[in-house]
Amino acid sequence: MKKLLLALCAITALTLTVRADDAPAAPKKPELTAEQKAVMKDMLAKYDTNKDGKLSKDERAAMSAEDKAKMEKAGLVKQKKAAPAATTN
Repeated sequence: MKKLLLALCAITALTLTVRADDAPAAPKKPELTAEQKAVMKDMLAKYDTNKDGKLSKDERAAMSAEDKAKMEKAGLVKQKKAAPAATTN
């Protein structure tokens, strides 16, 4: 009986190990280009009021339209997904 229990535990552990290896890895953030790094450095210097190295929602809201356009042009702004069109019945 002990041998059977030990064998079942070994098979379960092996199965869990194999399944963990099959799990997809978390996607990595793409490396920023030199242009993107320069734009981000400028925006952080200008708008990062709490000096945490990130632009919060409030800090992004305080950005001028011109600076928002620079960030979009550099590809530093996530594109919002368009809402699905409403259907009428």
